[in-house]
Amino acid sequence: MILPRFVHTRLLHPLKQFIHDSRAIGITLLVCTAVSLVAANWGSWGEAYRSMWNISFDGSLNHHAHLGFLSLPNSPLLLINDALMALFFFLAGMEIKRELVCGELASIKRSALPVVGAIGGMLAPALLFGLFNKGTPFMTGWAVPTATDIAFTLGIASLLGKRVPVALKIFLTALAIIDDLGAIVVIALFYGGEIAFGYLIGAIAVVVLLWFLNKRKMAFGWLHWLLGIVLWYCMFNSGIHATVAGVIFAFMVPVPKLEELELKFHTPVYFIVMPIFALANTAIGIPENSLQALNSSLSWGIIIGLCIGKPLGITTACYLLVSRKLA
Repeated sequence: MILPRFVHTRLLHPLKQFIHDSRAIGITLLVCTAVSLVAANWGSWGEAYRSMWNISFDGSLNHHAHLGFLSLPNSPLLLINDALMALFFFLAGMEIKRELVCGELASIKRSALPVVGAIGGMLAPALLFGLFNKGTPFMTGWAVPTATDIAFTLGIASLLGKRVPVALKIFLTALAIIDDLGAIVVIALFYGGEIAFGYLIGAIAVVVLLWFLNKRKMAFGWLHWLLGIVLWYCMFNSGIHATVAGVIFAFMVPVPKLEELELKFHTPVYFIVMPIFALANTAIGIPENSLQALNSSLSWGIIIGLCIGKPLGITTACYLLVSRKLA
């Protein structure tokens, strides 16, 4: 009996306290980022660590691994970014839906603010990038500074704990999701490959079926989850980023079920999925001559676009909307 009591008091209880701390998400992400950056640059081990995330499941360099009749992500990194992160977007999507129905975003004026803010936060970085790279071959990369990493955005915001008002957290979540979806649209329109319309039609059919089940007031159960998996598979193979399926599926969850599912997914998503995401996506080798990159207009376009253009665009767009009493 001594060991279980020791495990409970010395391990489980402190762990539960940490998880319920509102700052825990941000702390976990920062620790994972630091660990991953150190590991990725730790001598000869660094290359092995970086390569680990990009091991091809089928030995090819393709984005899709063809395993039997299935077409799935072809590396641990792709599996994390395309599949596991769909769960994160599912959770964030449920939070937004609840706020749209009966919370901080329930009115058109309130819901318009993050939409317009996200648009401003994409336009300003692109314009600043263009100022630095006009007339150069780098101009085609104008979309690079428009994107925001939603997972890190919310993680950093959580570090402020209860000092951040709930309304601001909701605004940031909505803004980050819209910004991320906007980046996906930009990539699909200007940089994407072919759209597989067969899979896209399949995804639309699944959404229609989910809507029909909700219309018939069918209890949310195994059939919905099965259709959610099919929706993800269709989106993944359609040429559109698979995480979009997480947001769409979240909006198909009946309102009475939202709070229950949010509670179930909160801990595994924020303390398993997001740390793995941070480890995989910050496995970056830093070359010795990396400071030479600052001589490039490409680097300055990205830095100024993200660090100045992003907050400036969001703030300006929101200010204009609020000052005209449109939000």
